[in-house]
Amino acid sequence: MASKLSVDYEATPITALNCSFRKKLGLYLNPTNPVAADWRTVAEMMDFTYLEIKNFENREYPFEKVLKEWETRPEATVENLLSILKKAERKDVISDLKDMIDDDCRKYLERQQRKPVQVPVVDSCGPRTQEREVITLYDDPQGLTPETFDAFICYCKSDFQFVHEMIKELEQTKYNLKLCVFDRDVLPGTCVWTIASELIEKRCKRMVVVISDDYLDSDACDFQTKFALSLCPGTHSKRLIPVVYKTMEKPFPSILRFLTICDYTRPSTQVWFWIRLAAKALSLP
Repeated sequence: MASKLSVDYEATPITALNCSFRKKLGLYLNPTNPVAADWRTVAEMMDFTYLEIKNFENREYPFEKVLKEWETRPEATVENLLSILKKAERKDVISDLKDMIDDDCRKYLERQQRKPVQVPVVDSCGPRTQEREVITLYDDPQGLTPETFDAFICYCKSDFQFVHEMIKELEQTKYNLKLCVFDRDVLPGTCVWTIASELIEKRCKRMVVVISDDYLDSDACDFQTKFALSLCPGTHSKRLIPVVYKTMEKPFPSILRFLTICDYTRPSTQVWFWIRLAAKALSLP
């Protein structure tokens, strides 16, 4: 019989825990408990504000909503959840649900280690150029030296005028940064989702997210942002840099609220805007 995979709580994001576990955990924490910590205490230890917790109180299953919000943060790992429950003195919850946690973590690890099936080549063609090796205008046609960038720019089409301004300020000045602008740099005919993930993960040091009302309605921007956040669970890296360049009518995306924003909407800070973005954020090693 094959041995079970060892569980690494720190390397396992909270998204690995399935719905059955979340509902079970909610059964322990949702009811108001006069002698033990309930969901409010745990939410506070997860750094939710007083107003956020008051709003969660209006939800039917408040802790499930808390967990759904918390899982978007870089520190949302199984290890940190267990640590919070220990500090809240809810070791009874950990003891009762440990088997479910371990089972979900092992299933997550198995999915991560599972390799795709390789389809054998059935013709006699010579060596081929891989799709992920030649994807931008600057890549070597032989796929030997893939181009890299300082930042991937996540934006929707309606915000391209500001992106064009960003290109002038960051590429054509003393900062001399190299930006990956999808509509400008990516070769046509490639799979949008596959190439975007390849660029964000392996070709670009960081990602600048141009936030606007239209950004919130863009499926491509939503995918790119969530993919970039998923690359470093449990860390506090400065991989994503949100930029707001005009006043918004819709709420700022909650998935990015824990990141410091570069705000171009305030005249008092515009004089430092490009310096902060270029010299202090994108130029970091």
